[in-house]
Amino acid sequence: MKRTPSLAASSVVACVFAIASGPARAQEFALYMGPLRSGADPSYSWQMDYTEGFGKYFAASISWLNEGHIPDHHRDGQAIQAWARLPLAQRRFVFALGVGPYRYFDTEAASAGEGYDNTHGWGVVYSARATWYSTHRWTANLQLNRVQVTRGPSTTAVMLGVGYQLDAPDTPGPRDFALPRTQKVTNNEITLMAGATILNSLESQTSVAEAIEYRRGINSFLDATLGYLHEGNGISARRDGATAQLWLTRAFFDNRFTLGFGAGLYAAIHHGEHPDERETGDGILSGLISVSASYRFTQHWAARVTWNRVVTRYSRDTDVILGGIGYRF
Repeated sequence: MKRTPSLAASSVVACVFAIASGPARAQEFALYMGPLRSGADPSYSWQMDYTEGFGKYFAASISWLNEGHIPDHHRDGQAIQAWARLPLAQRRFVFALGVGPYRYFDTEAASAGEGYDNTHGWGVVYSARATWYSTHRWTANLQLNRVQVTRGPSTTAVMLGVGYQLDAPDTPGPRDFALPRTQKVTNNEITLMAGATILNSLESQTSVAEAIEYRRGINSFLDATLGYLHEGNGISARRDGATAQLWLTRAFFDNRFTLGFGAGLYAAIHHGEHPDERETGDGILSGLISVSASYRFTQHWAARVTWNRVVTRYSRDTDVILGGIGYRF
């Protein structure tokens, strides 16, 4: 994962509800990777992307974009884009143009002396995408991204990607609209997880992390979770406390496989080794954004993997990557 910056909790929740205002049901999932350039500096870029159709010629997507390691910057974040698309060759080939806001986190070398800063800001992602649709729901993709941000260097990346249509299409090519859903993705689920905490610094220090989470479905596309997160003791960002999130969720393959994007708050009971060096209360409340997937291998038991980004105001952002077993009831 990428070592990068933070984000204000209010803007994270705003991004979630911008998507939630529509059906928010992903039709296609894709992974991309390729070279990136910022001025004369080369690096790499990768992206994971959900895309949903809104008719034959329009679509929307939500993505996590990583812009690699250009000098003095480790930047990534989430983008929401609107797409105009043109199906060709009996809908097997689709050309699309997309644009949308980019909420980024950047781990920057400190402006004075040693160290680093976690900075957060807004930008715009302009994209062009060419996609070929196979007869077996797989896609091959070529995408060009141009990123412009309010603070920091602009970047250009060319990426190759592989995707899969999570909802089977009725015709060749992309689905025009997502399948309707009337039942909740989740009823009740309790999950125990363990993994690693990665500090978003220039050295990416790590520690062991543990969590417990209760998840309950609210409606056909929205879950809520309450949990307790312990980020470990091996790094200066040592924290543990309560978490609360709302999740956009979707189930596939007879409800065995689920995907979700979550945002919420993290109230840390313990928050770092040097609270006297920060403004009062800065370490208590942070933003929390997450991507999660689960596989339900029986009626009651499921395996879950979650990637969390803890977003702070005092340059102690972390990635917390967890895996575990959940009980459903």
